[in-house]
Amino acid sequence: MTIESVKEYYGQTLKGSGDLKTDACCDPSAMPEHVKGALSLIHDEVLTRYYGCGLVIPEKIEGMRVLDLGCGAGRDVYALAHLVGPEGFVAGVDMTPEQLAVAKAHVGWHMERFGHARPNVEFHEGYIERLGELGLEPGSFDIIVSNCVVNLSSDKRAVLEGARALLKPGGEFYFADVYADRRLDPKLAQDPVLLGECLGGALYWNDFQNLAKQAGFGDPRLVTSRPLEVQEPAIRRALGAARFFSATYRLFNIERLEPACEDHGQAVIYRGGISHSEDVFLLDGHHRIEKGRIFPVCGNTFRMLKESRFAPHFDFIGDFSQHFGIFPGCGTQMPFSEEGGESSGACC
Repeated sequence: MTIESVKEYYGQTLKGSGDLKTDACCDPSAMPEHVKGALSLIHDEVLTRYYGCGLVIPEKIEGMRVLDLGCGAGRDVYALAHLVGPEGFVAGVDMTPEQLAVAKAHVGWHMERFGHARPNVEFHEGYIERLGELGLEPGSFDIIVSNCVVNLSSDKRAVLEGARALLKPGGEFYFADVYADRRLDPKLAQDPVLLGECLGGALYWNDFQNLAKQAGFGDPRLVTSRPLEVQEPAIRRALGAARFFSATYRLFNIERLEPACEDHGQAVIYRGGISHSEDVFLLDGHHRIEKGRIFPVCGNTFRMLKESRFAPHFDFIGDFSQHFGIFPGCGTQMPFSEEGGESSGACC
């Protein structure tokens, strides 16, 4: 019932982002110029069928294989296809035929616009809870992205486990979604409007942290977050006192990460070379790593950088032969908490 109501809401009820009743699926933060440039190349029909704003793109995607969960009419897929370049590849998955029909109708137009000799995109109709049924090769993607989609699923663990199975070792699931500051009444997820507006199915943030770990993504990292203001009176009444946040997380497919930030006396030095992050690399809300500066890190951060696509851009100091306890102040970070400030010289 939940899947069918979401399909109807996004496939038939909504005709454009102006039909949304809240801004839960929107990210008003400043968009980088290179992203604005990519969006300027997208066909108008694709743009008008997009139900949000912003674009969820991590660093260093040139030449990468990327999967977009809940791709809709293909706006993000096409933007990513331009940014990964002709040597990269982007696949999109969505369950709404009406949206996918728009996406597929403009493949040739976009490839010509981008100057690509052959298509570097493909679209699959299916469910993000059943990624294993789509014929995608396990362990074949460098990055998986999604924008305000996981909350719509009734089986979020299946989504996370399916994503992890498709990622290469060291790959990452980088995605924005909506979270609540408490567990919600399950009845809210049965309301098609509350669910379709990305609120009724929102996870309590700490339940998400634990669910990600159960799915094999140790040490989820909060990148950015912001509070959501629900102004529509009827929706606000239905939600009660619950507060909501839009948050971007990155989950690395790295085996046996430690459950806390353990200090092994390690450090990294960012050497630069990542496009659009030449002077500072932002791993997450706690790690703002300036180029050329020795930056102490915990064992998990050390491995996230050394065992991922970011490794060529860092020098690594130390190993795991010694242990000095836990980093002071290390703890699980709540979206938009006062603890969420950036750090410039330590792990936590």
